[in-house]
Amino acid sequence: MNRISTADIAALALVFLASCAVSQGQDETSTGTALTQLEAANALNPNALNPNALNPNALNPNALNPNALDPGSLSPAALRALRDPGEAGDLSRELLNYVVSCAFTPAQSFRFSWTDQAGSVHEELYPGLIGLAPSWSDKPLGQTDQQWVSACLASRTNWYGISVTISSRGSHQAIDKASAPELSTYTRQEGAFWGNLFDSSPYLHACHDDASHARSLSRACAAGHLDENGDVEECGMIHVVGPCDSHCLPLNQRGMYYPSCVNNLTGSPDATTRVITVFLP
Repeated sequence: MNRISTADIAALALVFLASCAVSQGQDETSTGTALTQLEAANALNPNALNPNALNPNALNPNALNPNALDPGSLSPAALRALRDPGEAGDLSRELLNYVVSCAFTPAQSFRFSWTDQAGSVHEELYPGLIGLAPSWSDKPLGQTDQQWVSACLASRTNWYGISVTISSRGSHQAIDKASAPELSTYTRQEGAFWGNLFDSSPYLHACHDDASHARSLSRACAAGHLDENGDVEECGMIHVVGPCDSHCLPLNQRGMYYPSCVNNLTGSPDATTRVITVFLP
C-alpha cells in the first residue's frame, strides 16, 4: 500500500477547501450531455482516499464496507467520523459524497446531519449519480462492486482541487457508452484507474496515455503531478504504474475503454476488468 507522506499532506492541504468547486467557465450543463453520461465535480482531495494518514478519526473506506450504505446501518465509528466538526470530518464527508455519487443512481441518496463547533446543525443530502453499485443501499458491498467504486473514486481525484468534466468509460453497464455522444467530443485519452480501497490492504493504480494534455487541463493523477524540479508526485495513494499500453489490454474500440489492466504488479500476473478509462475533450 502507498501511504501519503508528510510532504504530500502539506502540499495538498491548500486544495482542500476548493475540492468541490466547479472549474472556471464550465458548469454541469455546458456540454449539453446528461450528468448520467458525464460526471461533473471531479475534484476529490487525494487525502480523503486515505484519511487515516491525516487524522485517525477520519473515515476509513473499510468502515463503510460491512454494512448497507444507509445511515441506520453504518457503524458507530463511521458515523462519528462523518459527524466530526473538525478537519477530519470535512474529509470524511467529502469522501462519502463521492462514494454515494459513484455507487448510487440519481434516484438514490444518502441523508444525515452533523453539528459544527458553533452549534449549528448541517443537514447533508448526497445524491447518487453514476450507479456503479446501487444494491449497496440495502446490503454489504461485494468485491466486484468494491473495485468499481474504488476505480471511480480514483478517476475523480484531482491534485489541484479543480473540477474538470470527464468522460468515464468501462465494461460496467452504467458507463459502457458505445453509442453516447461524448465518444465524439471527449476524444483525448487521459489514462485509466483501478484498485480496491475496501481491501484489507487498500491499493489504487493508475496508468496514463496523453499526460501533457491531461496536465494542461489540470488533471494530473493518471500520470502524476510534476513538481518545480520536474519530478513526478503521485496523488496520495494512487500509484502511477506507467503507460497504459504496457499494463492494460488494448483499448476496446466499441466502447473505447481498457477491458483489463494488471492488478498485481509485483507477484503473479493477476488482472482486473474493473477498470475506469478516462477521456478528456
